[in-house]
Amino acid sequence: MAPSANEVSSSLPPKSKKQLSSNTGISDQLVHVDFEDAKLHDRVLKTFRCLIADLCEQFKGGHPGSAMGMAAIGVALWKYVMEYTPENPHYFNRDRFVLSNGHTCLFQYTFLHLVGYKNMTFEQLKSYHSARTDSICPGHPEIEHEGIEVTTGPLGQGIANAVGLAMATKHLAATYNRPNYPVVDNITWCMIGDACLQEGVALEAISLAGHWKLNNLVVIYDNNQITCDGSVDLCNNEDVNAKMVASGWSVIDVEDGNWDIEGIVRALITARSNKDKPTFINIRTVIGIGSKAAGNATTHGAALGAEDVANIKRSFGIDESKHFQVSDEVYGFFRDSKTRGRKVESDWNSLLNSYAKAHPELYEEFALRMAGKLTDDWTKFVPAKGDLPTSPTPSRKSSGLVCNPLAQNIKNFMVGTADLSPSVNMIWKGKVDFQHPDLKTSCGINGNYSGRYIHWGIREHAMASISNGLAAFNKGTIIPVTSSFFMFYIYAAPGIRMGALQQLQQIHIATHDSIGTGEDGPTHQPIALANFYRAMPNILYIRPADSEETAGAYIAALNAANTPSIISLSRQALEQYPQHSSREGVQKGAYVFIEREDADVTLIGIGAEMVFAVKTAKLLEEKSGLKVRVVSFPCQRLFDKQPLEYKRQVLQYRSKAPRVVIEAYAVNGWERYADAGYSMSTFGHSLPGADAYKYFGFDEHAIAPKVLELVEDVRKHGIEILHGEFRDLNVRTH
Repeated sequence: MAPSANEVSSSLPPKSKKQLSSNTGISDQLVHVDFEDAKLHDRVLKTFRCLIADLCEQFKGGHPGSAMGMAAIGVALWKYVMEYTPENPHYFNRDRFVLSNGHTCLFQYTFLHLVGYKNMTFEQLKSYHSARTDSICPGHPEIEHEGIEVTTGPLGQGIANAVGLAMATKHLAATYNRPNYPVVDNITWCMIGDACLQEGVALEAISLAGHWKLNNLVVIYDNNQITCDGSVDLCNNEDVNAKMVASGWSVIDVEDGNWDIEGIVRALITARSNKDKPTFINIRTVIGIGSKAAGNATTHGAALGAEDVANIKRSFGIDESKHFQVSDEVYGFFRDSKTRGRKVESDWNSLLNSYAKAHPELYEEFALRMAGKLTDDWTKFVPAKGDLPTSPTPSRKSSGLVCNPLAQNIKNFMVGTADLSPSVNMIWKGKVDFQHPDLKTSCGINGNYSGRYIHWGIREHAMASISNGLAAFNKGTIIPVTSSFFMFYIYAAPGIRMGALQQLQQIHIATHDSIGTGEDGPTHQPIALANFYRAMPNILYIRPADSEETAGAYIAALNAANTPSIISLSRQALEQYPQHSSREGVQKGAYVFIEREDADVTLIGIGAEMVFAVKTAKLLEEKSGLKVRVVSFPCQRLFDKQPLEYKRQVLQYRSKAPRVVIEAYAVNGWERYADAGYSMSTFGHSLPGADAYKYFGFDEHAIAPKVLELVEDVRKHGIEILHGEFRDLNVRTH
């Protein structure tokens, strides 16, 4: 049975200033807590709750209820337990705090203001829900602002990010800590609400955290039993504590989360001391406490109204005629946060200086990681063109030829797969798995926290979202590389979108990316997914045609320090074009593959379908006497960044020759670059790969007549007939 907060350190002396000691686990030091007077706690909580009510009422919007209910949790964290420094929000070994229930952002913003983060001025705090474009108080926390570790919005993302942050600590600690030198030992604290516990991504992440025994992760559950629609029992009545225990977590209950700051502190320190498991603290609160609608869903996502705000102040003994009141006493209550922060950072800097003398080589590598720099010159590990295959090769295999030496030699890489190791070719010689060191699996595949190969299990959504936490721990310290079938990146899409929004560098390896996947059928054959990722801001979707282009895709991804990349790869063997393909061309998004002066038509080949462009060009030249240019177009976004003159040279916008794109995906989006397309308008079919292509008309003998017909129409009527009239040349609708 899980201990209650009152069972932890219950022998505290009954006086106004109390001292609490507990073993911290990692550092083996004692934590001393001097509690302020209970009446001062009471005044601080009431001030905080009235301020939240005022901030939401100011612009008649926001989420006051949970922020008000969570006030005592915030005091326990920012005043008594968390290790951080307001004067240096980027201090490397700081505790990380994640607000997974991000709609309660005023909770975090207000505490950042009270403890003295310099950018969170009172005027900025009052900009919440305002029209100010320079506001650093958006409707959900955003990573760009000091004190915010990750962008949380869609519920459940934050808890997955927190698992990634805790993983990063465990991995760095196992890699660089030495006896008497715990240079990485921070805790990740994650605040969640009822809704996060219902999201699938959160449950995936919770399962992994329990499996890995991430005892440096503490999830704090604001248990007010309210969601937007009403009480939680409208849709959920499970035993949350039992579920967490079954998932491998320790559970602590706090019955009075509204006012019992000392009880919450006891629970938090017990969680910090846990040596075996992640900890789940179930804290009962009342949403909108003090409001006439306290405990009601109406306080969740709307301002309370002027009358109720006045009522709250009256009930708390605060002057209802005054707004945004924070007394010097309340500011003084948090004033020591800067002093404590300076000491925490100073002590760590001293430890680091000693570590540098005791372990100079290790320190040199660790310093690179802290600076967000790679541990070696990665360019020398990318195979040269002459070392790549010249016979037909699946691009998923080409990917392994490029990625594995990088992962083997660059310590920043953490590579993983969603249970597809035999298919994605991401295992390098001598790899060690990221696992709890005491785990002994039935299959004999074991590891430790220093490992850099991650078995995500069948959890694509969590894989992407946890990877955001790994990447966000410190920019460049860890570069997550995920892998799965491309079709399953539709499961991972919410996490990938959040990575793009946060400008986090990751590389996603998406194999089995076409109807050439074959016998697994239409469930596994992506048709429209590429369009989704090509449309997504700040992401590189790169579809290479052979091994040389695959090398170019990795180079582009590694150069994209503020952008995640998806490298889209084939299951089936692809023709290799060493005489035409170019890694430098991939860096530009598109390039001339085969040039012909005064060409009659330009064929645009992409990825696995490049073979049809090349074969169709050859057939048209041999049988019809046409001059056919071929352009390779692996990445639209990289091409869009090129100078206009380069784009004109590649696509020859002003020529009289039509441009035809050939790709076994939905054609949407290619209208910007081509006049016609030979593409897909249906789902795929369960056939061997080569037969699936033939079934849908992807064969040079089927494509060439359609292209010839287009060319003859243009010759007869002029290129102007295609303006505004994009033509679909593959009309098959199997």
